[in-house]
Parts: sequence; structure tokens; C-alpha cells
Amino acid sequence: MSTHRARKRFSQNFLTDEMIIDRIVKSLAPRPDQALVEIGPGQAALTRKVLPLCSQLDLIELDRDLIEKLERLCADYPFVNIHQSDILKFDFQTLYKNKPLRIFGNLPYNISSPILFHCLQSVDMIGNMLFMLQKEVVERLAAEPHCKSYGRLSVMVQFYCQVESLFDVPPTAFLPQPKVESAIVLLTPKPPAERVVANMPLFQDIVRTAFSQRRKMLRQSLKSICAATELERAGIDPRARAETLSVKDFVELTNLLYKDKT
Repeated sequence: MSTHRARKRFSQNFLTDEMIIDRIVKSLAPRPDQALVEIGPGQAALTRKVLPLCSQLDLIELDRDLIEKLERLCADYPFVNIHQSDILKFDFQTLYKNKPLRIFGNLPYNISSPILFHCLQSVDMIGNMLFMLQKEVVERLAAEPHCKSYGRLSVMVQFYCQVESLFDVPPTAFLPQPKVESAIVLLTPKPPAERVVANMPLFQDIVRTAFSQRRKMLRQSLKSICAATELERAGIDPRARAETLSVKDFVELTNLLYKDKT
């Protein structure tokens, strides 16, 4: 499958380092009783190692030129379904059969955040997610308050999932080589009881607005949503900035504001 030329418009960098590939598959630890979903299998670097270890696999690939090659590879595995689709438009509900989905893949770096948000919309049917991302994005996912990398993506993903950064992947592991470091991250959805907020649209709006002007004090950045007195009632210093608030702080502020409005 080495004749395919990587396409910039699909943000394609194909994983070729066998040691890294084996390490990723070992981290994934697929089993025959699991429902596996690979986003962007590309030239099947991971797919070919996963195939002998599973009995249910769905591949979601946008590049039409790769579909035929994937079909040839999977011809002897009748349990594989190949979907030629844009992942941002893909409905995971079509795959769910009362068995948690285990989603994995080397995500296109230019749209990795939108893909993460799209997956979170189906979080109730997901067992976990193992992704290769730009190292900087993984650092943002795992960042804690008061850290430069901590932001909207950190809060939203950590509200839904436990985040575990597993290991780094150098540019030399790919063809063509990307200009950035990569890393493997494991996202495990929290139990439903641990991800409850009074109003999700309000929560999302507060987080988005607070970090859109992250250098400003919250009394300024959130003035279109709440007053300084309401921040104080939630136990938040109005002079604080967004990156100092924990996920719990954002949830409690949302709950207070929603209660006031109902």
C-alpha cells in the first residue's frame, strides 16, 4: 500500500514505524468481544495489526483512493465494515449495538479538535478512545488549571472523560514526516453520574466565552452572561481569569446561573 501519495488536503501523514505501531496496538489491547472503530485507517498501518485480534471492526475513511486498498486488505475478514465518509458527518449511532464502541486512530491534525468534539456528542455509547494527536493538543487535553495549555478543549474533554497521555511519537515515525511531535492519548468517558450539569448549552457557552478572552478578568469576559456578584455567589473571584477555574468551578457556576433563571 506504499504507492499512495499523501494528500495535504486530508492532512495525511502515514505511520510507518513498526515499533510504534506495535506499541499503539498493545495500548489498544483489542479483544474479539469488543466493537472497534478506526477513524482514518489510511494505509492500514494499525488496521492490519488489529484485524487478527478482533471480530467487529468499522473503518471510517474519507479518501476514496484508499477505500479499494482497504477492501482488498479486509477481503478475508467478513466482520469488517468500511465507510467512505467524512468523520465530522458520521453518525456513531449507526454502529452501536448495545456494546460500547472503542474508537481509535491517527487523527488528521488539522481537524483533530472538531473530531474530538464530534465524538463527545456520542459519549454515552463509547467505551474509550485511543488517538494519536499533535503533542501540543494532547498537552491541552491533559492540562490542569493555572497551566498555559489549559483552555476550552481541556475543560470540555475533562468534563466528559478521564485523560491519560501515554507516550510520544517522533516525526520520524511517519511518511511524510510532520513538522510537529505527536503523542498517544487515552480518553475514557466518566460514568454518567460524574458528568452532570444543569444545562449543557449554558455550560458550553460559559466555557467558550470565558476562554475567548482568556487574558481578561472573568467579570469582564463573562459580563454578557453573569454579573460579578453571581461569580462571587459561586465562590469565584471576579478578578480571576478563565485558566484558574477548574472543571468543577465551571459546572457550579452553570448550575447557579441556571437555577437563577428557572
